[in-house]
Amino acid sequence: MKYIKFFLVGIIFGIVMSKAEVISWYRIYEMFKFQSFHMYGIIGSAVLLGMISMLLFKKKMVKTFEGEEIHVTPKKEGLYRNLLGGILFGLGWALAGACPGPMFVLIGKGVISILVVIFGATLGAFFYGVYKDKLPH
Repeated sequence: MKYIKFFLVGIIFGIVMSKAEVISWYRIYEMFKFQSFHMYGIIGSAVLLGMISMLLFKKKMVKTFEGEEIHVTPKKEGLYRNLLGGILFGLGWALAGACPGPMFVLIGKGVISILVVIFGATLGAFFYGVYKDKLPH
């Protein structure tokens, strides 16, 4: 029962994503063809919110519910790995018509065929974990 709040936030998040048409294949198609600002506005808002949140975390202005400071570990810089990862993520998103969050919302909406995509994404994450040490980081 202590995790019910996370379950409820997930349900609300799914409803908002559904109502905002973030899970719509057509909206994603429009975005990749540069025909609509809808998805770029949503993604841009999320990036801006993330930037503000990270700034507040780094300035120690936000604490956990227990009152502890949030420590942000700096990441290694790497242009090529970020480009390669972004290209792979974008290709998967374009081919599947959904990124990880909306995949689970689509299950909630009854789109059973998305299970194939979730299986592929899980398999890809598994293989990354297996070969992570052999990949350039």
